[in-house]
Amino acid sequence: MLRVRYQELFDGLLRELLKLNFDPNRAKKCAQLFADTSRDGVYSHGLNRFPLFVSMVRSGVVDVKAEPVMLASHGPLERWDGKSGPGNLNAYRCMERAIELSREHGIGCVALANTNHWMRGGSYGWQAAEAGVIGICWTNTLPNLPPWGAADPRVGNNPLVIAVPRAEGHVVLDMAMSQFSYGALASSRMRGELLPVDGGFDTDGRLTKDPGAIEKSQRPLPIGFWKGSGLALMLDLIAVILSGGKSTYQIPADPTRETGLSQTFIAFDPSVLGSSTRRGPGQIADQVIQSFQFPSNVVGERVRYPGERVLKTREESLKEGVLVDPSIWRQVQEGKL
Repeated sequence: MLRVRYQELFDGLLRELLKLNFDPNRAKKCAQLFADTSRDGVYSHGLNRFPLFVSMVRSGVVDVKAEPVMLASHGPLERWDGKSGPGNLNAYRCMERAIELSREHGIGCVALANTNHWMRGGSYGWQAAEAGVIGICWTNTLPNLPPWGAADPRVGNNPLVIAVPRAEGHVVLDMAMSQFSYGALASSRMRGELLPVDGGFDTDGRLTKDPGAIEKSQRPLPIGFWKGSGLALMLDLIAVILSGGKSTYQIPADPTRETGLSQTFIAFDPSVLGSSTRRGPGQIADQVIQSFQFPSNVVGERVRYPGERVLKTREESLKEGVLVDPSIWRQVQEGKL
């Protein structure tokens, strides 16, 4: 891995997006979302995923000119159509709208259909927390996770994000429905590392810590075994019902054609009830976090609250440079994506 200045990374991504005929302001936000993802250490969905995003724009799967539109509204609940626009821009706008609704109603929920991969789901949790509200969001995906007891992928590895604002550092949970996301598997494989615990099955049906073997079999372990499998299904059901969009089984299994996703964005503003994020959910988080400060003998390092590692990585990236894959970064620099 190579370190580059954040501004240099942002500029390189922006330059490529402008070549794809993005509106300049939308290109800046899109580039920022990609750059921030790598800055925060989620390399699989930052620069590393950028070439796939570019190829999907060129193939017409992603329409850079399309912006999401509202289809229906009932108080704090709205249904939007993503028009096959850039997934991260669609998601950012819908979480922004959910936050706006929460300011008025205390809660805002925006369900989005016909959109593309949102890249790092945690981006929209951090967005909510920075706005001082509690955020919950999720998306369905292409079928890439076997239901518990099955061998073939029928449900989506549907990411779930829950964010709570906190003065000392936001608490942001960003998790897939598998023990290790496909992005985490790819990152471990590229580093030549085994997983710390079994993460799935190999092609012979044996549990393994080998990330490449799990990628090949497409049989990652759901979190909590049958519980993660059930949660993946429920997230798909709710997103589809609220958005009127497609379910996982209707989404192409080819990652280069993964489109038509359904997503849900929820924001809660506790200030409408007379409680601040410092004394309300923030105070609760403080009490829980205090119990996390003891050394852990299970994983060999101090236990962290969700989002703490991100804050540390972000600080290092801004100080020392963002870690990037040299080959992918070279493609961006040379304009050969």
